[in-house]
Amino acid sequence: MNAAIEKGFEFSDRDFRFIRTMVSEKTGIELAEHKKNMVYSRLVRRIRTLNIGGFREYCEILSSDSSGSELINFVNAITTNVTRFFREEHHFHYLRDVVVKELTEQKPEKIRIWSAGCSVGMEAYSIAMTMLSAMPELAYKDFKILATDIDTEVLGKGAAATYPSEVLKDIPQEYHRKYLETSDDGETVTVTDELRKFVTFKRMNFLDHWPVKGQFQVIFCRNVVIYFNKEVQRAIFDKFADRMVDNGCLCIGHSENLFNVSTRFRSVGTTIYRKIA
Repeated sequence: MNAAIEKGFEFSDRDFRFIRTMVSEKTGIELAEHKKNMVYSRLVRRIRTLNIGGFREYCEILSSDSSGSELINFVNAITTNVTRFFREEHHFHYLRDVVVKELTEQKPEKIRIWSAGCSVGMEAYSIAMTMLSAMPELAYKDFKILATDIDTEVLGKGAAATYPSEVLKDIPQEYHRKYLETSDDGETVTVTDELRKFVTFKRMNFLDHWPVKGQFQVIFCRNVVIYFNKEVQRAIFDKFADRMVDNGCLCIGHSENLFNVSTRFRSVGTTIYRKIA
């Protein structure tokens, strides 16, 4: 028996093909055939919330959604948001030990870092903690971190900056009191206002116009492009290069590389690249 029928709604191959096409057109993400059960589990919540008959009706809603309101909910439901503080720790060591030293010597007027695909903000705040701890004078300089994602729900969580207290295990001890406030019941921690003021959250779809100006010294784009085809990946990394200073630092995900994707960066370490001047 079809697993989807057992769960309460029929999810036909036709419905799945429609959704795969919609996801590709709206986000650039290519869903594999074996992702059918995953798609079911994520979208069935929307079907129940809307109180409609099933996936066929939901596909009809998406195809006639002139306002785009349900498309936003659709994208939010489909996109994956797996993250944690200081994930792939070597990137933050490189920031602290190499990038900060360079910036201290160069003394640029503006320091800009971009967390692309920021999810609930843990990456952006990890960057902020690392930079401000290693370079305290940034608190008095023109220093900003841009955090973007396609998912409006995770952006809201990132702006709120409140997380379960379990995240403390991933954050270096020396940052706990300096950058985090624990709730009275000990269940949650919130990033301090002093740190949050350096991070700006904005919605951005890589397939749409890029409303990103200025030149970035560092860009984090980790475990995002693996969902895109090679053509889209090439376009993304080309646009990143256009928005980076010469020798700017790019950090990508552990399962990603730029081989046959971009010639505008040189490798300087595990999943760490520098823009070629």
